[in-house]
Amino acid sequence: MATMKVNELAKDDLFWQIEYKHDRCTLCGKCVASCPFRAIEAGVERRRKVVSDDITPNPKVIFQTIPVIKQVVNEYNFCRGCGICEKVCPNDAIRPVRNPDHRFQAKYRSVTGDPFKRGGRNNLVTSARTLDRIKIGRISQMTDPSLDAQRHTFDLLAPFGRVLPPQEIPFEIKNGKLVEREYTPPVRWIYPIIIGDMSIGALSWRMWEALAIATAYLNEEAGIPIRMCTGEGGVPVRLLKSRYLKYMILQIASGHFGWNRIINAMPEMVEDPAGILIKIGQGAKPGDGGLLQAKKVAKHIQEIRGVPKADLLSPPNHQGLYSIEESVQKMFLSFNAAFKFKVPVAIKVAASATSVSVYNNLLRDPYNIVGGFFLDGIDGGTGAAHEISLDHTGHPIVSKLRDCYLAAVHQGKQGQIPLWAAGGMGKGWNLAADAFKMICLGANGIFTGKLMLQLAGCVGNDNGKCNACNTGLCPVGICTQNPILVKRLDIDKVAENIVNYFLSVDHELKKLMAPIGNSSLPVGRSDALIATDKAVADRLKIQYAC
Repeated sequence: MATMKVNELAKDDLFWQIEYKHDRCTLCGKCVASCPFRAIEAGVERRRKVVSDDITPNPKVIFQTIPVIKQVVNEYNFCRGCGICEKVCPNDAIRPVRNPDHRFQAKYRSVTGDPFKRGGRNNLVTSARTLDRIKIGRISQMTDPSLDAQRHTFDLLAPFGRVLPPQEIPFEIKNGKLVEREYTPPVRWIYPIIIGDMSIGALSWRMWEALAIATAYLNEEAGIPIRMCTGEGGVPVRLLKSRYLKYMILQIASGHFGWNRIINAMPEMVEDPAGILIKIGQGAKPGDGGLLQAKKVAKHIQEIRGVPKADLLSPPNHQGLYSIEESVQKMFLSFNAAFKFKVPVAIKVAASATSVSVYNNLLRDPYNIVGGFFLDGIDGGTGAAHEISLDHTGHPIVSKLRDCYLAAVHQGKQGQIPLWAAGGMGKGWNLAADAFKMICLGANGIFTGKLMLQLAGCVGNDNGKCNACNTGLCPVGICTQNPILVKRLDIDKVAENIVNYFLSVDHELKKLMAPIGNSSLPVGRSDALIATDKAVADRLKIQYAC
């Protein structure tokens, strides 16, 4: 008796199973051609059929060889459930079906001996988000009537840069004119939503170009002063030398990738960047460095970053910086000096139990050059990470943002170092509501990245669908450098979707500000919020309603 292969990977071990209807299939081959993971293949099956051609029953057994589409079962070419095969099939003959009884993570680790890696967000089933249990409960009615969202003028601007208190502003009057006595930190007043940092290596060049086009259009045509953060990995030289640089926040992370090009391009820059963001950590994988796998290190990425085609791993911390004080002295001072103290410099950290300590120390910065505190929570997305980090490390953003704001209030320094928060913003598809609630809890603004990919056509979700950003085989051309897959992305359509979404968000923010009677951003106005969960209300110090 042959040994049964019960210990090997089987179809019922996989996340997703292919449901195939032979009677509807015309064998056009579109599904096989469009699957970037090679999770399906054309094959043949020998089938037994009983027929009778006589007037009276006279059964005959015949065997037929039938061409079919078969699911590939192995630890590398497994179905991610992206549904591209279903999208391109003209006959509804094939689709992925979620397998609730899968054992894939265990099988993968036991077969390969490697940690399981993926992109996206954490996939653990959790209760309703904290933000969804918060409502706008203060509605102005008589003594302080609501505003008209359609006709009233609103000031939707947030500071990016160190804001000095009145008594520290070095101005004086000379000969009837207001003159500056000494250096004042640069401050840019921008839209309270930033397109978050996503590296040029993680995204396809078409996706990155679509984001840049949308950002420029929103600024120059729609009058919405939104900014875009580059993420680690550098930017194309032609963009560094263009006038559009003023809409970009350049990021430096622990790998310092791409910064040699930025430094070399400085003499030819016609505009200063919107700011510098020094990334200490991100919420999706706190305490871990960036990861760009070799499959996504295309030729233009090698040139921009100055690296060979290999897995690119950023260190988990900036080398040589082992205290907050050193960070202030070395990083902030050096990058301010590089741009002649004309560009705001901010720091980005992962939300954690230590975030408030870091923020308190920065508030005491004697140089007045810390231009912002970007706090990133656990629900943020990432292009690649070990699943163990994605699902089991990190801190939710809402309570930690609130802690930082109240710590600043305790010192009487709220607003001096602007607070920007992220980590699942727009996860429920309503970015305006998330932004408004975070601002009322103390944020000056928010930043969002994953939502932009979903607007572009990302087919993944937070329940284990696709999540293959790390493979370089993105089926819609967003998170890949494969030239064939990249062509699937329509740059103009993606830019149009992003622009239209922000036009909607701008209107919706006004619709939320008008009922509480605010014509400017309600930073820290927690009295406008209520919580339908007593624990949330107590933790955030807002009103409980039931």
